[in-house]
Amino acid sequence: MKIALGSDHAGYDLKMTIKAHLEANDYEVNDVGVHDNERSDYPVYGNKAAKEVAKGAADFAIVCCGTGVGISIAANKVKGVRCCCCSEPYSARMSRRHNNANALALGGRVVGDELALMIVDEFLATEFEGGRHERRVKLIGELDEY
Repeated sequence: MKIALGSDHAGYDLKMTIKAHLEANDYEVNDVGVHDNERSDYPVYGNKAAKEVAKGAADFAIVCCGTGVGISIAANKVKGVRCCCCSEPYSARMSRRHNNANALALGGRVVGDELALMIVDEFLATEFEGGRHERRVKLIGELDEY
């Protein structure tokens, strides 16, 4: 499974923790940046990671900023990307199960490393249920047509 990772400076340390965890569990990781703690702009890296998913170069994206909120908004600007900002595993599970989320946002100033890894594991281990949720996910993709 291929995972695109992106962060700004505030999410950099958490992104690096997640990257090590994913690589230790045999995921293929594409780190689109940032590559240090220097001040940076979260929209750039949320967009880069999301585009990897949209073009099929990654199965999922995981993005980090200070709260996870700003970078999730940026990722959600990419057509076909459904990014959820999660602070606990239940929301990560349900975002995959019911919304077929293909990107996860986390806040480096909100969740600690161990909780973040639990959220990541839950997100990646959960399958989309389909069924009655299929129509709603399709509707999300059509919203910009209205």
